[in-house]
Amino acid sequence: MKTQKQWFDEYAVSHQHTINQKIHYVCVPAIFFSIVGMFMSINPALITSKSNLHLPIVENWATVLLLVLLIFYIRLSIGTFIKMALFSTICLIGNYYISAVTHLCYFSLVLFVIAWIGQFYGHKLEGKKPSFLKDLQFLLIGPAWVFEKLTNKQ
Repeated sequence: MKTQKQWFDEYAVSHQHTINQKIHYVCVPAIFFSIVGMFMSINPALITSKSNLHLPIVENWATVLLLVLLIFYIRLSIGTFIKMALFSTICLIGNYYISAVTHLCYFSLVLFVIAWIGQFYGHKLEGKKPSFLKDLQFLLIGPAWVFEKLTNKQ
């Protein structure tokens, strides 16, 4: 497995333009947040009742997804794991409250589409293709890179 530095260095190649970076600071967390919302929208009974799964952790499928993703992040570094665990918790709580006032799946889908439009616009400005077209793991590196950049501003 590549080191975190190798991942970040490779990701940074297509994220040099200042406006593209700023777009990513907003859109990458929004995409992550929206995916958590879409997974929270899945009725756990639809899956658990058909497969006779009785896992207490499957209160919502977003929790399962996030636990799997956090395994990826802890392999990068403890610091990245902590940042992503905190953001994952914010996503779960935020989506819980959003679900109380609107249809979470529709909200998440609209947010997802708008954020991806922003991402592709940023890459148009950059003049380089998104990194995930080379390796899908960059979809997981993007959020870690954004939080690394935001927390290590000088």
